[in-house]
Amino acid sequence: MALTKQLQAVLDKRQEILKLRRLVVNPPDAIDFSSNDFLGLARSKVFRDRFLDELQTFNHPPLGSTGSRCLDGNSQYALDLEARIAKFHHAEAALLFNSGFDANSGLFSTIPQPGDIIFYDELIHASVHEGMKLSRAGMKIPFKHNCVTDLESKIIKIWQEDKTAKKTRNVFVAVETVYSMDGDIPPLQELVTMLRRYWTKDENGYIIVDEAHATGVFGKHGRGIVCREKLEDEIFARVHTFGKALASNGAVVLGTETLKNYLINYARSFIYTTFMGFSSLASIRCAYQMLEEGDSLQAQQHVLALVDHFRATIHLPHGQLLPSNSPIQGIVLDGNDKVRALAEYLKARKFNVKPILSPTVPTGSERVRICLHGDNTFEEVDALVEATHQYFQSPARALPITTAFSSSQLVISKL
Repeated sequence: MALTKQLQAVLDKRQEILKLRRLVVNPPDAIDFSSNDFLGLARSKVFRDRFLDELQTFNHPPLGSTGSRCLDGNSQYALDLEARIAKFHHAEAALLFNSGFDANSGLFSTIPQPGDIIFYDELIHASVHEGMKLSRAGMKIPFKHNCVTDLESKIIKIWQEDKTAKKTRNVFVAVETVYSMDGDIPPLQELVTMLRRYWTKDENGYIIVDEAHATGVFGKHGRGIVCREKLEDEIFARVHTFGKALASNGAVVLGTETLKNYLINYARSFIYTTFMGFSSLASIRCAYQMLEEGDSLQAQQHVLALVDHFRATIHLPHGQLLPSNSPIQGIVLDGNDKVRALAEYLKARKFNVKPILSPTVPTGSERVRICLHGDNTFEEVDALVEATHQYFQSPARALPITTAFSSSQLVISKL
């Protein structure tokens, strides 16, 4: 029991500072301004009906994959789905993973060779950090968020310290196309242009992009930022996930056939796990059908219109609005208590939002994270804005902070 007591003591300390996480169920009558269901497909009757119809087409058990894809878990259905996804995103090949975390951790733990260098945005997802911890890369170097100038200066510094680095090591740059806590988009074209000054496309400078929060939202038919910027041929690997805008689960790594085969042979998060079952594959297939056929286009356009409307109508006498043009918005206040108070006030008025506290984000950048969706209405957004204005006009109206709220609404560093 000694270990149990030690673990409980750590949990008790976290409870004392109002940072204990618990699993809760959101009130059914709350308006969703929190989830990553950017297109509203998770509640879509059209998507649900497609999914149920697809399930009826499966006449050959087993429903489960029954094993790893390297053993008995593969199927022609999975292979056809990968080919379809690769074609949709203008990629040579695609490899499905059970989750975005598995995809990123498998990619970054496997691809860098001994002595290689990884430069990564300081706000990169936790799954990339997990992969880098396991990788054979000789150096892992952060650069300032979305700052190509800082990245370039660090590349030059490495060269100055090791004149052979340009030719003898692979250099990887890891970024996201929409960052989960800030909602901003990197200057991807500028990054590519800078990198090509030092390495041609056929040399050893590579970009790996996580499109998790851009999938379904940006680009023609929701193909993502890379396709929107026509940079498909400049990116070594892309990760798209299905658990956000596509209302499913799992992820895919896009790249060359060689990259796909290498991951099949060496990515432990792919090899040593049971593959997702038919129902998961069917859900992904239905989501991509909706993207391909334009059935999600109205929701995509609507959520981006809501973003513009929200940013045009909200006025903050204190704090600041995150500089984001994505469905991920945020009201930044200085201090955990202030963020908790605003989130509690909005929650009491049936708006489901989340406070993001330090040290999850740097001290001084605590924020209430607000996500807009294809099934939110302009009236709901106006009501949220009005409630926020009322809070700032009369902060004393905020309800007392409770441990039940603060512990249940915490969000880990990356969604």
